[in-house]
Amino acid sequence: MTPAATTFHTPHHVVHRHTTSEPPFVRRALIGVALVFLSLFLFLPLVFVFTQAFAKGIGFYFETLRDPNAWSAIKLTLLAAAIAVPLNCVFGVCAAWAIAKFDFPGKNILLTLIDLPFSVSPVIAGLIYVLVFGAQGWLGLYLNADNPHFPWLQNWLNDHNFKIIFAVPGIVLATIFVTFPFVARELIPLMQAQGRSEEEAARVLGASGWQTFWRVTLPNIKWGLIYGVILCNARAMGEFGAVSVVSGKFAGRRIRFRCTSRRFMTTIISPAHLPWRRCWRFSRSSRSA
Repeated sequence: MTPAATTFHTPHHVVHRHTTSEPPFVRRALIGVALVFLSLFLFLPLVFVFTQAFAKGIGFYFETLRDPNAWSAIKLTLLAAAIAVPLNCVFGVCAAWAIAKFDFPGKNILLTLIDLPFSVSPVIAGLIYVLVFGAQGWLGLYLNADNPHFPWLQNWLNDHNFKIIFAVPGIVLATIFVTFPFVARELIPLMQAQGRSEEEAARVLGASGWQTFWRVTLPNIKWGLIYGVILCNARAMGEFGAVSVVSGKFAGRRIRFRCTSRRFMTTIISPAHLPWRRCWRFSRSSRSA
């Protein structure tokens, strides 16, 4: 005798549920709010920028590019980005690899330092550079200083006439500071999600550290690296706050300040402070900074 066949009755009414249970008007309202937000804070400013740029015609726009100050600004922007982006790319890859692939003391401190430029205002970052590399800063020229912190550095900077603040090195340093988190912050989550299994397998098979990086790690992170480099370059070319502070906002001339009283700090941010400090005397020359 064969056992009785067991029959299963399939339900006649199958309820199909959508991935989201919100009503259609809620979804449409959320999409509309997102579009309005993007239009007000992204698309509308872009339209306004292009409208103002071409308000007097395309010919006038290209005519302004012949201005020496415009070309100087473009060259300085490209120079700062060309220096800051590769350095931040190397730092971001090294930092992400160390944080994602290894465990070491101070790992959380390194993560905090990487996120520091996101928390500090660019203007404050520029002010810090002015206080450090300014005329009486720790690493400055020590103009009229009684007791400089590093006399050998003062002599070297004065002998070579090497300036950091209100010069190109200060602009590059400020650009590097405000842009160095972007590459690292794009790569750290990606490399943590990928894990260590492929690198460990490559090491077991006899690959060296460079071979593991070039043939295993880099192909896996290439798109995240490209995205981080694009963000880093966009911030480097569009940064204004920190660069405005360390550059002094002087176009086409060099400004030298000297204080007649040693009790006052001989580092200022902008000429707007001059009416408040009567001890300042400044001389201008037509030479370009």
